[in-house]
Amino acid sequence: KQTFGKYFNVELSSENKKQLLVPKGFAHGFLVLSESAEVFYKTDEFYNQQAEGGINFNDPAIGLSDTLSGNDLILSEKDKHLPLFSEANFHF
Repeated sequence: KQTFGKYFNVELSSENKKQLLVPKGFAHGFLVLSESAEVFYKTDEFYNQQAEGGINFNDPAIGLSDTLSGNDLILSEKDKHLPLFSEANFHF
């Protein structure tokens, strides 16, 4: 089954104690549903800004905007200006 360009979501909480492994090369993001949250990342390499990339979550081709509509989203300046999926550079 091809998953490139598809998405799924999972709720992680202190109550359900779930974790999520995101393999290298997979786009990922998070949405905080509570007043506050602590997010911990484990990585297999040191941060490399030149290797950083991203896609705009609001791209209609992905369909996430339907899932997130109605939320008062707070985005970083960097995330506000990410390219559409069709225009993104994939480094894997």
